Amino acid sequence: MKKIIFTDKAPAPIGPYSQAVLVGNTLYTSGQIAINPKTGDLVLDNIETETKQVMENMKAVLEAADMSFENIIKTTIFIMNMNDFAKINGVYGSYFDENSAPARETVQVAGLPKGVNVEISMVAVK
Repeated sequence: MKKIIFTDKAPAPIGPYSQAVLVGNTLYTSGQIAINPKTGDLVLDNIETETKQVMENMKAVLEAADMSFENIIKTTIFIMNMNDFAKINGVYGSYFDENSAPARETVQVAGLPKGVNVEISMVAVK
């Protein structure tokens, strides 16, 4: 049986999907982009602040499922420009213990929702 996870501390879905779905002890998150959940505005000042907003949104979704970044087993990062990888990776890495970091892939894409530069999705296990 699946349980839909929702929090108003992360952006509301902008389509027919959930912020996350919990099935058994596994959480599947939708991709998060840099929308400030309080204002609804995009946070696109620079790639570091954009990535931080994405990770803070993901943190809120994880907390709504009674989880944290320690529960993450897999992430997918979609970026518009591979030249931003090092800066994105620096912010992303600050949320994980390097010795127990999740599996991950990073993919450069042709476009992302709302013209953002980075989107991240995750899988977590309790």
